[in-house]
Amino acid sequence: MMGFEILPRREKGVEGEERARGLRAAGELQGAVESRQKLEGQKQENLGVQKEFDRLGEGETIYKVAGPVLLKQDKIEAEGTVKGRLDFISSEISRLEDQIRETQDKLEKKKGEIIQLQSSAQAAAGKGKEVAT
Repeated sequence: MMGFEILPRREKGVEGEERARGLRAAGELQGAVESRQKLEGQKQENLGVQKEFDRLGEGETIYKVAGPVLLKQDKIEAEGTVKGRLDFISSEISRLEDQIRETQDKLEKKKGEIIQLQSSAQAAAGKGKEVAT
């Protein structure tokens, strides 16, 4: 009977490890989703700035906040800066979306592995009971 008890415990240990890996993947997924949401907010903010630039006339002045000081900035330079930010943010969002998809796939795989381990442990426990009786 002692030999039959060892197998389920070993399976539980492996199952526990798989669950821990799954929890880490879930944490990664949550972090990536939160980062994507933050970037989406920054993207909307920069799109708003870009729309404001489109409304400005040629002679109007643009100021850039640098700490406690407002610095005069050329419109072309300011538009280039915002466009650069938007390009960077878009590429980061794309990268995070890929990461989110990969992590979701990893989570689904882990769920399947855990279910398989649980089934194996239950089957082994059932065989152990049959042999013991």
